[in-house]
Amino acid sequence: MYTRINLSKSSYKVTLDWSWHYQVLDLWSNPDIPSLNSIYQQYCAHKKFESVVPIFYNEYVDNDVIGYYHNKELVAFSIMRILDDSNVEAVQFAWDYKNPELRLGIESLQNECAIYKSMDFEYIQLGEAQEYFKQFDGYEELGPDGQPTRLDR
Repeated sequence: MYTRINLSKSSYKVTLDWSWHYQVLDLWSNPDIPSLNSIYQQYCAHKKFESVVPIFYNEYVDNDVIGYYHNKELVAFSIMRILDDSNVEAVQFAWDYKNPELRLGIESLQNECAIYKSMDFEYIQLGEAQEYFKQFDGYEELGPDGQPTRLDR
């Protein structure tokens, strides 16, 4: 089941210390790729993935990369792909899990809902259904016709 968040049905606020590590819409910064790759490796190790798809350089520079900070240290990031004027896709999230109480997996997506809603996007495309997605305001499951079959909150 393919899923998304309907941003018109969300009211999240920006609550995390974040910055554009790189933003396609504003070509003014470059991502710190070694730091991002290190976080991704820690994330994969924590999740005990047996095999992972590497993140290639162009994935960082051809998409929005949002960096998340704790005590001024980069600890997590999201790669977000602009699909069109209404849709952005959540491509990859990773964090170092040094402070699990931060709940960055949940908090970052709520943050991204606030960020992209403020930029007038309508949806964040999430991809295949995950149980934890159901807790997000505006969560929708899409049927074969691309229309919502399950609407939450």
